[in-house]
Amino acid sequence: MSAQPLTMRAGESADLVLRRATALDPVAGIDAVHDVVVRDGAIAELAAPGEAVAEGLEEVDAAGLHAFPAFFDPHVHLRVPGQEHKEDIETGTRAAAAGGYCGVIAMANTEPPVSTPAAVEALREEARVAASVGVGFLATVSRAMAGEELTEMAALREAGALGFSDDGLPVRSARLLRRALQYQRLCGGTIALHEEDPDLSGEGAMHEGAVSAALGLEGIPSISESTAIARDTALAAYEGGRIHVQHLSAVESVEVVRAAKAAGVQITCEASPHHLCLTDEAVRSLDPNRFKMNPPLRAEPDRQALLEGLRDGTIDCVATDHAPHPAEEKEVPFEQAAMGVTGLETAFAALHTHLVLPGAIELPLLVERLAGGGAPFGLERPSLAPGSEANIALCDLAATWTVGEDGYESRSVNSWCAGEELTGRVLMTLAGGQVAYRLRSFSLGVAA
Repeated sequence: MSAQPLTMRAGESADLVLRRATALDPVAGIDAVHDVVVRDGAIAELAAPGEAVAEGLEEVDAAGLHAFPAFFDPHVHLRVPGQEHKEDIETGTRAAAAGGYCGVIAMANTEPPVSTPAAVEALREEARVAASVGVGFLATVSRAMAGEELTEMAALREAGALGFSDDGLPVRSARLLRRALQYQRLCGGTIALHEEDPDLSGEGAMHEGAVSAALGLEGIPSISESTAIARDTALAAYEGGRIHVQHLSAVESVEVVRAAKAAGVQITCEASPHHLCLTDEAVRSLDPNRFKMNPPLRAEPDRQALLEGLRDGTIDCVATDHAPHPAEEKEVPFEQAAMGVTGLETAFAALHTHLVLPGAIELPLLVERLAGGGAPFGLERPSLAPGSEANIALCDLAATWTVGEDGYESRSVNSWCAGEELTGRVLMTLAGGQVAYRLRSFSLGVAA
């Protein structure tokens, strides 16, 4: 692939020092209080606290704050082209920056779907003007997501596509996916898969189980997901292809992926914050704005399996599946509402609140999984190591805030934790060597 993998707008390179920040980068082995010095958009040094020479640099008082490698989301819906009333590249990447992200990968199930080199090039050109953080774009596996014939995968890669996905729909044809895996060997690029058997899912609106029975709603069984994963891992093993499984949600799915990894299949996978934090018990509220998504919120054993997969490395990264929808698509009966919730602005805070503070996972693990979303697509992991491009999330772990109280950067408000008080907040984000976000109330200090 000849094009640069991520695209964002040009801006002024950062020159600043984060005074006395607790720098935590588990992969680089960094965990100490430092002056984090950024010059010309790169991390110049991790100096002893209070001792960095700050001539010509903006000084940011970061005492008591944490500096992490910025996060990377491999699964967002920016709704461009065709549904800009829900989100666009500008608003979506603003939301990402507010959540501590330095980069995202946009899905191709737009209107029309991203199936041609010209469509990829147009999106990359728009990102060069509008994106606050780096954006990579996927193209569809099948033409127009019809599931009948392959796209021109090599030409799409040449135009800059990071990989391929019909996300929103599964690749129903095993024959078509096998051919895609064969072409992948020639052109590269990860194939990201929405795993679902539509014949098993039917018209389901939530997880099939005791809660769906009590509510009288048609359910989506977990085997709809796990049996599709089993088929696709077998195809990937046979063809020597590389696949990335999207939004894992079920016990059986974790088991299939774990076994595939043990067998040497080239497979990575992700889990979303809402599946890690919530269960189908939340659906008793019948609030589709917060709790209707695909795959659906499942039962507590499924959630626990996801957490164990996150801990043992079966699950490689956290992905928000940020899916903006306008009020008119959500303020309808649960069965009729659109699937999907937003998550970019709240992922870190929600996971810190729901999982780290109660002791379900450790903070270093959360940071590692949030920053690792680009690796399945061949991208370099953000790092705090000197010499790295400045991609930093500066967070206050003690700050409490109410989701939505001050509005959203996203154009849509269908956050799964809307109205919830969370602990931990992103105050500042550096992405691609630039300051991409500062919380309005965060005091920045004065320039030296």
